[in-house]
Amino acid sequence: MPSITYHLVAESYYESTNASEDYTPEAFASDGFIHCTDGVENVIATANRYCKDDARRFLVLLIDKDKVTAEIKYEDPERIYPHIYGPLNRDAIVSVLPVKRAEDGTFLALEPAKRG
Repeated sequence: MPSITYHLVAESYYESTNASEDYTPEAFASDGFIHCTDGVENVIATANRYCKDDARRFLVLLIDKDKVTAEIKYEDPERIYPHIYGPLNRDAIVSVLPVKRAEDGTFLALEPAKRG
């Protein structure tokens, strides 16, 4: 069973990236790492803490930590927020799910993957 972590990203930004290249988020140059969160409940809480007022549609990348080629560090004592110190190799992304939101912008839950 894979060891999954989650990364929240605006859908418009994610879709603008080149799928044939490693992924880096918008703030990668300034942050120096990719923010991730372990646990679905934790990623929803994080989204509400930092992105509730951002009206864009958001996605959550499900990342298999065992497949990530860059260094992963937990720098919080609870070990909930891993940081990926380098671009994310796309083969570590096992799924991309939309996030369901309330009308007031509150993040509610991950939506199931859409079938072709």
